[in-house]
Amino acid sequence: MEHQQDQPLQIPWGKFLGDVAVCALGAYGGPEAHYGVFIDQLVVKRQYLTEEEMTELIGLTGILPGPSSTQTIIAIGYRVGGPLLALLTFLVWALPALVLMTALSFLYVWLARVQPSLSLLRFVGPMAVGFMLSAGWRIGRKVVKDWLTGLLFVASAAITAFLRTPWIFPAVLIAGGLISIAGSKEKDIWNRARIRPPWRYLLVFVGFAIAGILIELFWGNPIARLFADFYRYGYLVIGGGQVVIPMMYGDLVEATQSLTAQQFLTGYGLVQGLPGPMFSFSAFAGGLAASGAGALRQIVGAAASGVGIFLPGILLIYFVYPIWEQLKQIRAIKISLRGITAVAGGLIAAAALVLLARNGFSPEVLAVTAITTALLMSKKIPAPLIVLLVLIAGAVAGELA
Repeated sequence: MEHQQDQPLQIPWGKFLGDVAVCALGAYGGPEAHYGVFIDQLVVKRQYLTEEEMTELIGLTGILPGPSSTQTIIAIGYRVGGPLLALLTFLVWALPALVLMTALSFLYVWLARVQPSLSLLRFVGPMAVGFMLSAGWRIGRKVVKDWLTGLLFVASAAITAFLRTPWIFPAVLIAGGLISIAGSKEKDIWNRARIRPPWRYLLVFVGFAIAGILIELFWGNPIARLFADFYRYGYLVIGGGQVVIPMMYGDLVEATQSLTAQQFLTGYGLVQGLPGPMFSFSAFAGGLAASGAGALRQIVGAAASGVGIFLPGILLIYFVYPIWEQLKQIRAIKISLRGITAVAGGLIAAAALVLLARNGFSPEVLAVTAITTALLMSKKIPAPLIVLLVLIAGAVAGELA
């Protein structure tokens, strides 16, 4: 399937946004598991893009600061319908989780007292592994084309399985691209291409960053400071929600004491059990940090934090994605994509193995993982139905335990 990359696709927006909503309802377990849902719904079922194109986007967002799976689905929206559809894609993907986490920030006292059972989420982790294994298999079949890409796939999986530090992911992606260029025997690969960067998005990104620094230094307004803090988290983090959480804990709990450790950990536990982007935790944290002065201020604090943490990643993908499509006209960049996509596939395979190890190797964990993978590979059961079945199985198992 070939598409003209510089023109939006002729796809009804309502249909596409409905598919994004399906992804939002089925996306548990962090960016790598989200990619499995995206591949199942947007690539295999709807064919908005190919596996190779999806893997390119995974590689691109892997080297950018911000919420990587959110940036990936925004880029798909941009590709399908341009900047406006990209924004609507973000809203459908992230807004439900942000609203829910804002509401939960009001219910913290009740949650702490009642301590609701999480048996419903008993098998969510093994299910996420199934999504990741399915995605890794599908991507691996497409990106491993010769001995070099096979070696990059295996090497990146091995390296990132043992080194889980944030810097390693962009490092191996860039290395994969450079190795692919170095191993190429093609001549005159650095041809010229006309690049037209949309500078306005980069200027806005930098402008907000400078404004945030000035707010931190000179303005004590608590809502403005929340926006500035969360905007900083958004542009300093590469690797998604799993990486930003420790930074937020250090600032909000240890440095400013805006939240207690128990409040922070409660919110983190809640967001782990919800579909959608983990960055939605910002609404819970910001809401609680602004609590105590009325409901309106708490809602505004949650909104400022949610907008603040997502905005840098949105602006960066709006700036980078059009350039990326233009850069691919350069043969050297096209060659580098062979290595980048092979490495990206290896990252997903490694993440599946790491998450499987964290969930343990009990018979029920292995069974849920195997059944999820088999259902996804069969292409007969939609991802949201698989999620629903897993949640029901968790509730039943919790009652029987």
